[in-house]
Parts: sequence; structure tokens; C-alpha cells
Amino acid sequence: MATAENKPQTSNQNSDVTAVVAKLSERFQDRCSTSKALREQHGHTTTWLKNQPPDAVVFAQSTEEVAEIVRLCAAHKVPIIPFGTGSSLEGHVNAPLGGVSIDLSRMNNILEVNPEDLDCRVEAGVTRKQLNSYIRDTGLFFPIDPGADASIGGMAATRASGTNAVRYGTMKDAVLGLTVVTPDGRIIRTGGRAKKSSAGYDLTRLYVGSEGTLGVITELTVRLHGQPEAISGGVCPFPDVTAACNAVIATIQMGIPVARIELLDSLQVRACNTYSKLDLAETPTLFLEFHGSDAGVREQSEMFSAIAEEYGGGPFQWATAAEERTKLWTARHDAYWAGKTLNPDAEIMVTDVCVPISRLAECVTLTAEDIQAEGFLAPIVGHVGDGNFHVQILVDLDDPEEVRKTEAFVERLSLRAIDMGGTCTGEHGVGQGKQKYLRREHGEALDVMRAVKQALDPDNVMNPGKILPQS
Repeated sequence: MATAENKPQTSNQNSDVTAVVAKLSERFQDRCSTSKALREQHGHTTTWLKNQPPDAVVFAQSTEEVAEIVRLCAAHKVPIIPFGTGSSLEGHVNAPLGGVSIDLSRMNNILEVNPEDLDCRVEAGVTRKQLNSYIRDTGLFFPIDPGADASIGGMAATRASGTNAVRYGTMKDAVLGLTVVTPDGRIIRTGGRAKKSSAGYDLTRLYVGSEGTLGVITELTVRLHGQPEAISGGVCPFPDVTAACNAVIATIQMGIPVARIELLDSLQVRACNTYSKLDLAETPTLFLEFHGSDAGVREQSEMFSAIAEEYGGGPFQWATAAEERTKLWTARHDAYWAGKTLNPDAEIMVTDVCVPISRLAECVTLTAEDIQAEGFLAPIVGHVGDGNFHVQILVDLDDPEEVRKTEAFVERLSLRAIDMGGTCTGEHGVGQGKQKYLRREHGEALDVMRAVKQALDPDNVMNPGKILPQS
């Protein structure tokens, strides 16, 4: 039976919810909790949106257990919210209608590695760092790198990408097959280990990016890549963000196979200097990395140096030792926490957009001008090699006018990106925060998405209130 701490104390007093939580507490005992602290932790993580906790949290340990939980919830039409590590940024794990959070973090087994075929099969709770540590001795690595040590399942659910996307693609390119528990509790498998298939609908791509609204991803087969023979990289300062972005555009258009190319504006550089103990000039800066043979990376870096000089950038400062590169990329991944040092009393509202590479400089420049006009403290950082950048606005959530101005800024940024042929979110996902822009971005295709949701989840139990606007 449930312990005293785990006695049902549901925030939603609906009798069906109460009955479901009681059954889950009896079935899973100390793996089902209704404690307020745990529920709030599962309803709110690194998002600025209001905390909306579930009624209970269940820690599943197998696909079969997930299916059992889903069937029980579905029978009573109780919402289900999948939870990985909680590193998403748009309210994906909030529970606006209450319900049960299924925590997959204990499903963290690496089931098989096939070095000859460059793939592996993992449970959804395996994190990217855990996987790369496990396969290091095989000479392979998993390249999708969103910064946070996210779970592989969560990364698939949000169609994550990160610093390596310009060369290795995003989760939609990395996932070969999935095991999914459907909204009615069936266990299905999509895709496989073959590198290509023409057999039927591509259900794998349907579930990648579905943000838990169509089913719970419990296992994944993902592509691996060989560790490069040589890696070189470093930093390159520029006089302004426009020059830096133009250098990125020229680099991509020339076909230089850069592995990573990241933009930090001057404010973000200042924050990283403080938080990560760097000593970079406080000016817009590109972090770069090249993968390949010794001769190849040398040629790539020389070509980039010439481009940077043409746009007023440089000198290119090499990070030759692995320790130096690790320090730089750790600083880049810690950009969110570094931003907090700019005003420790403020909250960070993080947003991202993505535009065609030819519009990158224009979009970033207009955004920087908008930030200056509003007087925001808001560093810009981004995976600019694929046209994706982020803005971190430091905001006082207790000041309604400041919140209103921030929301208006995010709307202008999102619509600006869409009007440039881009998207309101390149990698964070829609969640709750970006729903109102989907009609503008997708038009009547949004109605097709609704039809898919209705067909697969007619009772709307799977992560309700996410992706699809209510009207």
C-alpha cells in the first residue's frame, strides 16, 4: 500500500482522478507519489510559464508498466503527461488539466549497440551523456547535443537538435525506429534498423516531435557516427552581430563542412566570462569546431579564417587542446545559467526561432534592434549554422507591464521569423508557449494535425493542452 507520504492528495478532486491515483498508489507503492514537492517539480522545470502540477507522479520501469498506467488512465479519461528529465522550455510537462505524470527516468537501459551498423537501441530514459559514455570505446558517438543532459526519449518527443545539428542533423535524422505506447495502451513499434524503407506510412517521423500528445515513447533505435580522426576549433570575434551572421552565411553557402558554429552576442560573452571564467573580448563572437582528417580540418579552418577576415572578424583564436575545447563548449552549454548572473533576481524567459540561412543576419539584426529599443537585458545565442538562434530575456515576473512587453517581443520575433519563411521554434518545441503562432505558420495544415490527434487520441488524454491551440 502507499506510504503516509504517498497517500493521494490530488489537486484535482475529480472522482475518476482520485480513483486512478488510489489504484496506482496500491499497484506501484513507493514508485507512485502525490507529494506536493514532487508534483510541482514534475509540472515546472526550466520554463517561465505558470507551474501546473499533475495529481500524481509514477516512476515506470518498463514499456509494459507504461502501457498498464496508460490503460488505467485512459479507461477513466485521466490525462497522461510523459516526463523525461524536465529540461524542456515551453511548458511541455505542465499538467493544465491535472492527471498522471509518467516519469521515464528509471527506464535507462542501453539495450543493444551495433557498431557495424552504426546504431543502437535504448530505453527512453537514457540520457545523451550516459549513451556517449557507454559507447566511447566503440569509436562511435551520438551527436545530437541540445546542451542539457536530456533524455533520448524527451529529445525525440521535442525533435531536439543542438550545437552539432549543422553537420549531423536533428533528432528527426537520428531516430530509426521507436517503441510507443498509444493513448489506448497498445504497444507499437515503428521503423527499424534498415537505413531506408518504403513500407507504409512513416510513423516514426509522426511521433518524433509530437511532444507526448500522440503516445509515450519508451524505446528508440538511433543512428550513431564515427568519432572524427581530428577535431579543431576556437573562437572568432566580430565587430557586430550582422558581420558575424554574414560570415556564417558565407561559410555555409561555400559548403565548408563545419561541425559546430555558434553565435554569442556581446552580452552573452560577458555572462559566460563571469560564469565560466573565460577571458574573451566582450564583442559578438563565433564558437567553431571542425571535424575530419588532419588535413581536412586544417583546410576548413583556413577557409573560414579568410571569410571571417572579409567581414571584419578575427583573429581566429585556436583551442588546440581537448581541455580548451571542452571548456569553451561547456561555457556555451551553460549559457542559460550564465545569463542568470546578469540579474540574479530576474527570471529568464527563453525563446527560439529559426529562419532560412540567407535571412539569418537580417533576423538577428532586427531582433537586436528590438531588444535595444525595449531596453531589455536579453543576450542572444544560437546554433546559427542552421539559422536557429535563441533570446534569453531577463524579466521580473512580478511586474505585469514587464511581462506584457516580454510577451509582445516574443510575438514580434516569432512572426518575424515566420514571415521570413522560418518557424516560431527551431528546436524548443511548441508546448504551451508557442501555440498561438501555429495557424500563422501552418495555415490549414493545422487542421490536419488536429485530425491526426483526434484519430489517435479521441479522448484527449495524451498531454492535453500542448501543441494544438484551443481555438
